[in-house]
Amino acid sequence: MNVLEAAEILRKTPQFVRFGLKQKTLPIGVAVLMPKGRYSYHVSEDLLRQYVGNKAVDDWYAKKELVG
Repeated sequence: MNVLEAAEILRKTPQFVRFGLKQKTLPIGVAVLMPKGRYSYHVSEDLLRQYVGNKAVDDWYAKKELVG
């Protein structure tokens, strides 16, 4: 799951998710500082489900299937 998808589920901006991961205040994944000074992000679906609940993630997937 990427930052944009997590942001949609959380109903927050991608910037909010990136900052939360960098500051370790959003317990849904990690932000890793790469050698050239850029960050790489990983969002764990399992941790996101624990944070917001299964229903929010399942509803997002159902909506995505209807649109796509």
